[in-house]
Amino acid sequence: MSKRIIYNADIVNEGISFRGYVVVEDEFITEVGEGVAGAELMASCDFREDADGALLMPGVIDDQVHFRDPGLTHKADIASESRAAVAGGVTSFMDMPNTNPPTVTLEALEAKNRRASEVSLANYGFFVGATNDNISTLLAADYNYTPGVKLFLGASTGNMLVNDRDALKSIFSEVPALIAIHSEDEMLIRRNRDFYVKKYGEDLSVTFHPLIRSTEVCYKSTAKAVEMAHKYGTRLHVLHLSTARELELFENKPLPEKRITSEVCVHHLWFTDEDYAKYGNLIKWNPAIKTWDDRAALRNGLNLGYIDIVATDHAPHLLAEKQGSCLRAASGGPLVQHSLQVMLELADQKVFTHELVVEKMCHAPATLYGIVKRGYLRPGYYADMVLVDRNVPYVVRSENILTKCGWSPFEGTTFHNTIRQTYVNGNLVYNQGEIDGSSLGVRLKYEK
Repeated sequence: MSKRIIYNADIVNEGISFRGYVVVEDEFITEVGEGVAGAELMASCDFREDADGALLMPGVIDDQVHFRDPGLTHKADIASESRAAVAGGVTSFMDMPNTNPPTVTLEALEAKNRRASEVSLANYGFFVGATNDNISTLLAADYNYTPGVKLFLGASTGNMLVNDRDALKSIFSEVPALIAIHSEDEMLIRRNRDFYVKKYGEDLSVTFHPLIRSTEVCYKSTAKAVEMAHKYGTRLHVLHLSTARELELFENKPLPEKRITSEVCVHHLWFTDEDYAKYGNLIKWNPAIKTWDDRAALRNGLNLGYIDIVATDHAPHLLAEKQGSCLRAASGGPLVQHSLQVMLELADQKVFTHELVVEKMCHAPATLYGIVKRGYLRPGYYADMVLVDRNVPYVVRSENILTKCGWSPFEGTTFHNTIRQTYVNGNLVYNQGEIDGSSLGVRLKYEK
């Protein structure tokens, strides 16, 4: 049994910030204290870490990643992407089902969990995917160990589109778990695509992407889903909001009182459509990055409580797969290693506070999904923590990018907060650029 203390830290937790210390025994936090730790406590610890004023916060919980395992492991896998995650202060992730084969059976779901238990440095959970004909699988899943059901209402990478009305009714009315949706109206996408192809030809630049996957595409789909959720009492979570207009569909009451919740991703908080000129297909995502006004509304909606979670939609592709026209280049990109740095940079710019960053990236995912004993710095909780050096520049370069695809839309960007250490279940897995792969994460458990 080992005992560790991190002291002289600027702790950000549960809406407040204070100078203090955290004590960890094996995998659990045993004490969170304000001020200076006493001599007797210090002497009782086997390991003493002087934070020297660094930020100490709970580990980030990313509820939307695509680690591409199985079947697409030429560009990412659970081992490589969990390394990138812990290097970015992400201690738990929830992975999406559009792999090859897709995670739409219980056998496929358990195969992913087995693989993660062998290689993942971070804690893990895997969504089960909905199809037009697998309602029996969705009803049989164990949601004590599965975060929820992923439902694609618009075709994206993997094309798991669910468009059968009876299937949708069954999913919304019968599934006893959270339903997380990719919300874009497929018929409108096709109509818009045909319009622009007819007018300009097939060789469309990426600037057409937010026109094809427009505000109307997102709003119409989300409005329908919210209407169905109200009708059937569904626990609905709308992933990666990208438009100002969608915010009117959500409420800003306390998270535990909500049945319908939403998420925004870091790229929609950082980039705008003006950035396509510089980055091209590197910032092509579904749903598309949209206007400055949309970004401003999403930032405001996050501050006001209309949006509940910040995540990444980390979705690696090889650079070769990101080439070509708007219609051919793959949508998605790697983000999990730098998401916390993005949000802390925005906090430095006074867009958000440190307390809000921790609320939306750590506390709220744990609360929304009912994750057992994670997401907070509390005695009795797992010691998932990240220590961040402030005012220490970090330049994203090809040599420090850990995702398997080997690139980042932030390459060349200087962030002013550097991840010093990441602890998963009390184990120091990332320490000043070095990864210790001797301990692995565990499967997340949920209280519904």
